[in-house]
Amino acid sequence: MPSTTATPSPTTGATLEFDGKSVALPMTTGSEGEIGIDIQALRAKTGAITLDPGYGNTGSCRSAITFIDGEQGILRYRGYPIEDLSEMSNFLEVAWLLIHGELPTAQELSRFGQEITHHTLLHEDFVRFFQAFPKDAHPMPVSAATVAALATFYQQPETDRSIQDAVVRLIAKMPTIAAYAYKHSIGQPFIYPDNSLDYSSNFLRMMFATPCEKYAVDPVLARAVDLLLILHADHEQNCSTSTVRMVGSSRANLFASISAGISALWGPLHGGANQQVIEMLERIEAEGGDAQKFVDRAKDKKDNSRLMGFGHRVYKNYDPRAAILKKSCASVLNKLGIRSHLLEIAMKLEEIALKDDYFVSHKLYPNVDFYSGIIYQALGVPVNMFTVMFTLGRLPGWIAQWLEMRRDPDTRICRPRQIYTGAVKRPYVPITSRTGRA
Repeated sequence: MPSTTATPSPTTGATLEFDGKSVALPMTTGSEGEIGIDIQALRAKTGAITLDPGYGNTGSCRSAITFIDGEQGILRYRGYPIEDLSEMSNFLEVAWLLIHGELPTAQELSRFGQEITHHTLLHEDFVRFFQAFPKDAHPMPVSAATVAALATFYQQPETDRSIQDAVVRLIAKMPTIAAYAYKHSIGQPFIYPDNSLDYSSNFLRMMFATPCEKYAVDPVLARAVDLLLILHADHEQNCSTSTVRMVGSSRANLFASISAGISALWGPLHGGANQQVIEMLERIEAEGGDAQKFVDRAKDKKDNSRLMGFGHRVYKNYDPRAAILKKSCASVLNKLGIRSHLLEIAMKLEEIALKDDYFVSHKLYPNVDFYSGIIYQALGVPVNMFTVMFTLGRLPGWIAQWLEMRRDPDTRICRPRQIYTGAVKRPYVPITSRTGRA
């Protein structure tokens, strides 16, 4: 683990008044001052449990990977601000940082890049695997199934070496899996990886090249993809990351745990938000492009219109990733020579919302999904591939979280409790004595 990781320090305890008794509970403080009340002994001392649907107030682990301050709009990977990483790093460098805890040396990054490059090919038997799926299958379940199937090709006993091999294979093969899922859906032949290209350029080529003609990857567009992957690389204990940790807590292997994370990310409340932004912008355009009219409808409680891409479960300020993508969006569209009416509507929506008392008072600011969909669309990525792109970016974060969980001596198999609200004990009724229910 990185030497810069600060050890959480205990603070004065908290006291819980329960059933006429005082129960002392220890407290812990993170390296950025976040305070947690340790309730591990709560049930043993009181017989009671906590109830926290959605886990909004529950810390499931201690982690040294990603820090978020939602009130201040801060996101850092291993202590490095996302603004610095997005400007000065590439995706593989950020992946190394998340997994190993420190920025790589030139030699480490070169060796890591070579390892990734030489593991991009999928076993040829996967061609038949893809062919077994319907042509209209969504690429996300195809990707989840393919990642899970990797465990059948690499069945070595689990050691430090085999885990490291699995890490490299996942990062290397995920772009190939994603591109193959897309090619299968449109009936085009698979394009093999090109080891002379960098990570993002190789992915774009596998997505959009055909055997009929040469395909030159524009470095500006490759950089835009790299940036999107960096911004999605990790985001603390969200739904899919917690899924990866929970599945991994049973000692399930890395492939199975990541496959579960992909399935969690597929949900429209998690990874599908940028698709909803595009659908909203297209709806506004189809209705005449009046952004102000749509904002007014979104504020009307009697109207079911929603302003997608604004607000976040964690951020109560401007999502720092959205600010970075706003600049990138303009450069990509300029490079492609595209005048996007959707971008114009998006920028108008943002301008209106940031000045509107309703949205400001409710702390509804643009999030990363607001501009990412526009960039994907400009690159030619179809809407059903948006969440797959999210998967590509989030992969090193999932891996880092899985590794941290496995190495943590406090890790136990995840087993939440419940407050039972069903029937109390009752006698069994023979079928001949049961009456119909109204």
